[in-house]
Amino acid sequence: MKGSSHIWVRLHRWRLKHLSERGFLTILSVVVGILSGFAAVIIKNTVRLTQKAVHSIVTTDVENYIYFALPVIGIFITVLFIKYVVRSEVRHGIPNVLHSISKLRGKIRSHNLYSSVVTSSLTVGFGGSVGLEGPTVATGTAWGSWLATAFRLNYKNTILMLACACAGAMAAIFKAPIAAIVFAVEVIMIDLTVFSLVPLLLASAAGVVTSYFFLGQDVLYPFEVKQAFIMADLPYYILLGITAGFVSVYFTKMYLFVGGLFEKLKNNRTRLVVGGTSLGVLIFLFPSLYGEGYEAINDCLAGNLEYLFDNSLFYELKEEIWVAMLLIAAVIFLKIVATSLTFGAGGVGGIFAPTLFMGVNTGMLFSLLVKQSGLHSINTNNFALIGMAGLIAGVLHAPLTGIFLIADISGGYQLFVPLMITGTFSYLIVRAFTPNSVYHIQLAQRKELLTHDKDANVLQLMEVRTMIETDFEVLRPDATLRDLTVAITKAHRDLFPVVEADGRMAGMVKMDDVRDVIFKHELYDEIKIKDLMYMPEYSIDPNDSMEVVTNKFEVSGRYNLAVIENGKYIGFISRARVFTRYRKQIINVSHV
Repeated sequence: MKGSSHIWVRLHRWRLKHLSERGFLTILSVVVGILSGFAAVIIKNTVRLTQKAVHSIVTTDVENYIYFALPVIGIFITVLFIKYVVRSEVRHGIPNVLHSISKLRGKIRSHNLYSSVVTSSLTVGFGGSVGLEGPTVATGTAWGSWLATAFRLNYKNTILMLACACAGAMAAIFKAPIAAIVFAVEVIMIDLTVFSLVPLLLASAAGVVTSYFFLGQDVLYPFEVKQAFIMADLPYYILLGITAGFVSVYFTKMYLFVGGLFEKLKNNRTRLVVGGTSLGVLIFLFPSLYGEGYEAINDCLAGNLEYLFDNSLFYELKEEIWVAMLLIAAVIFLKIVATSLTFGAGGVGGIFAPTLFMGVNTGMLFSLLVKQSGLHSINTNNFALIGMAGLIAGVLHAPLTGIFLIADISGGYQLFVPLMITGTFSYLIVRAFTPNSVYHIQLAQRKELLTHDKDANVLQLMEVRTMIETDFEVLRPDATLRDLTVAITKAHRDLFPVVEADGRMAGMVKMDDVRDVIFKHELYDEIKIKDLMYMPEYSIDPNDSMEVVTNKFEVSGRYNLAVIENGKYIGFISRARVFTRYRKQIINVSHV
């Protein structure tokens, strides 16, 4: 350990001497991109091998009854791995990254270097109804955080490395380098500056090239545009966007609702039984909910609806279009339930794949309803494709990611205009009902969410407790004016907190309020401090956010505000210290 530590120190010194900051970050972004690409390759192959092993063990004699057991077995092994090997909580990928940026200065626990790979592979490999994107991002960003720590990068460069890792991971798993950069900007909330653009481009390129080398260059969803955009379809793309928006609202509300139910179950064994059993029932009834659902998405894009009936109780009705439409509606509404049950039971995965699954089915159902109604003849395949962009724009609050990702992964750039229209309308609808995305909503509720508002971010990163000043002379309520004069000789402040023996704040005395009596020696022993003090109208709780603190300074017009916790005096915060800390913080988070 000492030898490896010495090597890192020497390497760190060498790079400080020979490389500029920008040059080093450029090199490091490529390394982070490659590592993120390897994370995607390893997760994809591990899941494939797990699925192959599972399917080789399972015989065809049991038919789809095995769906009752497979997901819960995978989740059970996942829970055991987390409990006895990792021995720490494995958080969902992207929310974990956002939390580390907001509250942990970009530090991600080292177990994430491998834990998400194993746990997501077990969860998805055995049929858990989640995706692999979140765990891939979690693994990539863990490596980015590890490198940032090893090379002692400051906060702003650490966050840049996390964004590079995110871009590299998304580029590798979807083979969509431009969409990956857009995702890092929209979802990870990094500011796209001239300084950050080159590292993001290089990391994304490194990630996708790594994926090409090991997984080939085929697009994720082969799609041939047989009919380009025509103006007559415009109203229907708008309606699809509105529909996708409302489905996205349902996605978010149901995800939070089911998650809230599982939070009430304190026992992990109970969660596993309830979640696993419920998930098994859903997958038994609707086998298309099994696993990530990428095969089902490709079938849907090709106009082949047999994925709804394969291994299903409804197989004999596969020629009935109305049955297919009912099944599509069912899997749209139940996919997020199955995903939430997978998470609730203890599984690890992402919501990107479920979002795409619900999106393609939403587009297909919408187009079938229009065609069956006789209102207009539309291309069902195009609408299925564009439905995916609508759900990404709505669920993730990331319209640009939806537009570029679907165009990238499908080769459907000829449909760029309807992608823009549907994505925009979906985003507008969902914003009216859910101000924050699934990734951001819990952080926003805890006031831990960073946004693209740099001022708000800087305030979010500032902590009240680190700015409390305690070098004030404290007086007791029963002290006299003489005691105050003694305190004045020692103090370099013009405020004097008055505190009870038990620490409770009784009030405060200002120099301006005692100038008329301070030189009247005959009153020194007659006037008590309790007769001179006043209780401030405004005070600060150390748990207040900096936004609250700055608002109190603005409203009160004061230069110092008392910090009181549960009635107990802690100290003061000055307007000058807040401003100074703000200026330092803005330098720490800004790239020139």
